[in-house]
Amino acid sequence: YAAIERNGGGRVAALTPLRPDSVSVRRLENGNLEYRWTMDGENHVGSDRAILHIRGFGGDPLGGMSTLHFGRHAFGLARAIDRAAAGTFSNGMISQTALTFERWLTDEQRNLAETKLSEKYIGAKNSGRPIILEGGTKIDVLSIKPEDAQMLESRGFSVEEVCRFFGVPPFMVGHTQKVTSFGSGLEQQVLGFQKFTLRRRLKRIEQALEKQLLTPAERAAGLTIEFNLEGLLRGDSAARSAFYQSALTNGWMTINEVREKENLPRVEGGDVPRMQMQNVPITEAGKQQEALPAPAENQEPEP
Repeated sequence: YAAIERNGGGRVAALTPLRPDSVSVRRLENGNLEYRWTMDGENHVGSDRAILHIRGFGGDPLGGMSTLHFGRHAFGLARAIDRAAAGTFSNGMISQTALTFERWLTDEQRNLAETKLSEKYIGAKNSGRPIILEGGTKIDVLSIKPEDAQMLESRGFSVEEVCRFFGVPPFMVGHTQKVTSFGSGLEQQVLGFQKFTLRRRLKRIEQALEKQLLTPAERAAGLTIEFNLEGLLRGDSAARSAFYQSALTNGWMTINEVREKENLPRVEGGDVPRMQMQNVPITEAGKQQEALPAPAENQEPEP
C-alpha cells in the first residue's frame, strides 16, 4: 500500500509507503472501495484514488492472499525440522534414552544420574564416548534415529516447498541437489523464472500503477508504465550481443541507443536507424541488375 498525494491538477505528486497492517479495505453498497489507514498517528478514509493498492495472487479485489498465511503449514514444518535437527546435533546425534534401574534410587543417586551422566555424555563433544552402566542398569532408546526420520530428505523437501510457494527456482537459494549447477539447466530455469514468476508479478504492478496513477487522458494518449527487463541480460554476454545485433540490423534501435545501454559515450552519426537491404521480395529479385545502364560498345564492363 502507498498513500497517493496529488497536486491541484490531479497529477500524482508523491507516494508514501504504508504498513499493510495499518490499512483496511471494504466494498461500499454502491460498489466502490473504501480504504481506512493510519499515517503519522492520524486516521484517514478515502477511495481507491487515495491509495495505491498492489494486490497479491488470489484475484480478490479487496486484497490478495498472503503467501506466508497460505503456506503457513509448510513454513511451520520447515521450522520444526530445523529445531529438531539443531536439537539432535547439539546432543551429539545421540537419541533420547531412558535409564532403567532395578531398585528405587535415593535422592543422591538420582541427582548423580541426572547431572553427572548429562555432563559426561550429552553434547557434540562427548559423542562416541562409551557409557558405563552397572548395578543392573539398562538403557533404552526412546526416539528414532535421524536417518529413520529421513531428516535430511525432509529438510531438502522443505526448501523446495518454500521455493514453490514463491515461484523461485531452488538453485537461487543454493539448493542444487536435483539439478546441475552448470550449463543450460540453470539458464532455462532463469528464463522460466522470468516468464512465469517475475513477469507475472511485474505485470500486476504495472496494471495497478497505470490504473491508479495515470489519468484517463494520459491513458487515452497511450502513456504506459512498464518494467525494463533488459538489465537481466547483463550477465549473459552472448544473449546481450544477439539482442543488440537484432536491434541494429532491423533498425528498431540506433547505435547510440545501444551504446547508452552499455554505458559508452555517444558517437557522431549514431542516431540514424540502419537496416540491411539484401533482403528483397522474390518478385523483385534481378530487377535492380536490369535497371542498370548498358555499357557502351567500346567500353569494357566494370568488373
